[in-house]
Amino acid sequence: MDVEGELVRLWPPFGLRVTCGPLVMRPLRDADFPEVLAVAHAGIHDPDRMPFSFPWTKPKGADLERAFLQYHWGKRASLRPDEWSLDLGVWRDGRFVGVQGVSTENFPVTRTGETGSWLGQQFHGRGTGTLMRQAICVLCFDDLGFEEVTSGAFRDNPMSLAVSRKVGYCTNGEQRFARDGAAATMVQLVLRPGDLVRPPHDVVVEGAEEFVEFVQERAT
Repeated sequence: MDVEGELVRLWPPFGLRVTCGPLVMRPLRDADFPEVLAVAHAGIHDPDRMPFSFPWTKPKGADLERAFLQYHWGKRASLRPDEWSLDLGVWRDGRFVGVQGVSTENFPVTRTGETGSWLGQQFHGRGTGTLMRQAICVLCFDDLGFEEVTSGAFRDNPMSLAVSRKVGYCTNGEQRFARDGAAATMVQLVLRPGDLVRPPHDVVVEGAEEFVEFVQERAT
């Protein structure tokens, strides 16, 4: 039996693959979780700051692992045409480095979604964060039917804001969050196809048509 082909037939999102220069991006599978969690345990950000609106990195050890697995399993189970999340594991030169995702609600009407990502701290400073964001934006606009994508970063997270600006996002207001018991300002950003700064490498996408058909079929 062709196990790989059968798995993709059963769950077409597993057939989605994005290649951009040294990066390969694809949906996470259960077999990837040990490698992924090893990078998460090694550190994603400085321990004295929290770059995420939902502080998912605060739990440690088995608590982090269980929450991580439950989140990803839950997103698979809840996929439907008007609300879905696509989290792509990112491998650079064959080594797992982080996750780049996009999530959307009311997509058939709004044609918009929010990009979000994390990158192992040991892999910062090599341009990977910019490249993986460019790649998923190309996927969204060229293959998945998006008309805009949004993002957000706390004002005290200049690295994330710099990545957004390199990719072409424009500031689109601010929002106040309660973060660790104190107010923090989230800078909202928006990107439209004409503003996208495309990557210096070709973006090769496999399985996008099957993914779109699968999501649409969930309506029936």
